[in-house]
Amino acid sequence: MTKYYYIKKTYKPYKKWLRVISLLIFFVGSAISTYIFLPFWQIYFSSPITPEEITAPIPQGSIAAVDYTDASSWFPEFEAPSAMKPIISLYTLSIPKINIKNAKVSTENTDLAKNLVNYPGTGIPGEIGNAVIFGHSTLPYFYNANDYKTMFTNIFRLKTGDKIYISLDNKTYSYKIYGIDIVSPSDTTIFYQNFDNSYLTLVTCTPPGTIWKRLIVKAKLENLSADRQEKEAYARL
Repeated sequence: MTKYYYIKKTYKPYKKWLRVISLLIFFVGSAISTYIFLPFWQIYFSSPITPEEITAPIPQGSIAAVDYTDASSWFPEFEAPSAMKPIISLYTLSIPKINIKNAKVSTENTDLAKNLVNYPGTGIPGEIGNAVIFGHSTLPYFYNANDYKTMFTNIFRLKTGDKIYISLDNKTYSYKIYGIDIVSPSDTTIFYQNFDNSYLTLVTCTPPGTIWKRLIVKAKLENLSADRQEKEAYARL
């Protein structure tokens, strides 16, 4: 006759904790992966700029001695034309789309650790010409809205039609973005002056956190009247 034995299994609580710990590790790992790779997804796939434009070879030669907090180092082949000292030494820039509010822009220094820089020899907002404004960027998860060394991190999110506001001399000027481009540090055409209207050119490094290329955002003043254009053009004669 066959005998059957029933063995009562003892409950092992450690198995439950193993499952809990495994799930916890999975979710923490997923969160870390998202934190690291989401910015790259946003830059390469959600940006209006194509991945082919952003990808660039690593530049040859040493860059250890170059101070990239000095805006004059960004385009080494460009020599700023001699110009009179601007009447306006400081103004502010706001871009609601990327939560930049009243960022200081200096026309007197090129120190990007202290402020954004209106490059010497280029235009001034509100006047005809092209105001070229430099700002630092970094990887998106290092962005700090109060740190000028990261101020332009998110301008890759901007698209044509977005607005940029300049507050200067108790007036606010509204500019609309009409173009976004990527250029090499040897391309100095961004400094060209066009006197048929008032323009802004925002400049930062790309991909964020590198110094390989320059991301360019171009905007045009919306409310410069034809009469004012004619008067300012006449004053330059």
